[in-house]
Amino acid sequence: MDVVHSPAELRLACERARSNGKRLGFVPTMGALHEGHLALVEEARRRADVVVVSIFVNPTQFGPAEDFARYPRTLEADCARCEQAQVALVFAPEAQAMYAAGEETRVRVGDTAAHLCGAHRPGHFEGVCTVVAKLFALVGPSVAVFGRKDYQQFRLLSRMATDLMLPVEVVGFPTVREPDGLAMSSRNRYLSEVDRGRALGLARGLTRAAASFEAGERRAGVLRALALTEVEAVADAIDYVAVAEPDRVVPFEDDADVGDRALVAIAARIGNTRLIDNVVLGEEPGPLAGRSLA
Repeated sequence: MDVVHSPAELRLACERARSNGKRLGFVPTMGALHEGHLALVEEARRRADVVVVSIFVNPTQFGPAEDFARYPRTLEADCARCEQAQVALVFAPEAQAMYAAGEETRVRVGDTAAHLCGAHRPGHFEGVCTVVAKLFALVGPSVAVFGRKDYQQFRLLSRMATDLMLPVEVVGFPTVREPDGLAMSSRNRYLSEVDRGRALGLARGLTRAAASFEAGERRAGVLRALALTEVEAVADAIDYVAVAEPDRVVPFEDDADVGDRALVAIAARIGNTRLIDNVVLGEEPGPLAGRSLA
């Protein structure tokens, strides 16, 4: 496995692989890798010949009061996990390599970014799309795999690739969960033992909504209330519990009826840790389906 730090090295390595007839799989990350990331790598390996992983804590997607400074940085361990997962190339740049002195260009995001996390984290998705557009430009034609835990991000990046005619196939991979149902996240390591247990309220809320949907419920307000009740019981603060149209990520009014598919999405703080989770009703079961929710 090669580890490169400059954009020029990344571009050259990817061009060389393609010139040898290899299809590239790409998994962008911010590091602190866990089994969820490795599942994305495995999916990229299934779809491509050569897998590239980027590890970069992107400063432009963090707000001034967010956790950029304390976000876990574990490059040595991350590289070891990538090598074990048969990654061919790791790109681990410094911030100045991705944002040169005097840089001023950003990707403007649209309606898909207007609600949910976009409303609560101003500038976040502009930063995400800008850095991913740069990474796509460096890697070139490829298949890029993103986790659906960041569902709005996945939809937004898919929209960006289509709108900007980027030669990248964007794939969304199902949320990978801990054995007890908690969505895997690098931020889970912030949780105390007590908070870790409380965090399962997000999965319970999604499962309540999913079970009701499967039983025939289509009123958005009822589905939202089922999820909200579970989240309110455990969260220290709630950014949103929303039922939304799943392609453009626009929330339904409570008095609306949903169709055959609907996104239920949650962002809440457990202690000082902001967690997100979601389920797309009509596509996937609740995260705790078949288990007791008592």
